[in-house]
Amino acid sequence: MKRAGILFTVLICFLVLDSSSAQAEQSSRKAFDKEKDLLLVNLDCKTDVDDIHTAAAFATLLHQPAFANLKYHVVAGTYGVQEGLYVPPNELLELAFKNSKWSDAHADQERALRQVMQEVKKVLKNQADIWIAEAGQSDFTAKLVKNIQRELPAIEVATRIHVVQHSNWNEEVTSAAALSFVKNTVDYHKIPDGNAEGNGTPGFRTPEYQDWKDEVSNPRLLEVWRLAVKIGLEYNGKDGRYNNEAVGSGGLDFSDLSEVCWILGLEDIEDTQEFFERFGS
Repeated sequence: MKRAGILFTVLICFLVLDSSSAQAEQSSRKAFDKEKDLLLVNLDCKTDVDDIHTAAAFATLLHQPAFANLKYHVVAGTYGVQEGLYVPPNELLELAFKNSKWSDAHADQERALRQVMQEVKKVLKNQADIWIAEAGQSDFTAKLVKNIQRELPAIEVATRIHVVQHSNWNEEVTSAAALSFVKNTVDYHKIPDGNAEGNGTPGFRTPEYQDWKDEVSNPRLLEVWRLAVKIGLEYNGKDGRYNNEAVGSGGLDFSDLSEVCWILGLEDIEDTQEFFERFGS
């Protein structure tokens, strides 16, 4: 019994330390400045259709008054070394963001890097920070950071560039060199997976979820969501692409938005239903 008591005490100590560490991370982490900072949303779009739903969910956030002036840029095609076919998001991204607010790294990665660098330079020179929601792998981010180091050598990327990743799989299919470089060079945050609920970040993968049709009241956003659902169903599992069962059931998966929510201080959202209740109208 004495040994069991000691083990129980040790376990409690570990739990307390872990909780204290999480609280310290929360209280000490730098906050996103909605007036000055730039939010990059990097979508791999290969081979899961969840990025299509994530783009629609991000557009939904942007329609809220609190984020009306948010500086952002979306990049499609930021995939790593995974196999499989691409899910073309262009029609949706053009409808949701217009061409000045997104870049196509799948069609022309160098051009996308130049476009993003134009936005990044303006923000960094204004003494603001760059936040990257890594809705995919970190290969594109690694190239971007190297460009920043080369063109703006005075910038301390370890404190000015913040990368947020939620997925173990995304890390596994990032090239090893790119992942190591990003983790060791910038302010890198690995947060709980957005595919699950109750882990400290929103859970945005919900099979058979249809309530968005009633919750979304803005006609333009309804058009965005209808197109996102259509594209998701069209490409889900097609020609060997990943078969997302939540999407296949008629539901939604915008799990990558958990990173955006963490960056914007919205990680208290529990699930898909609460997201639409708060931001659908």
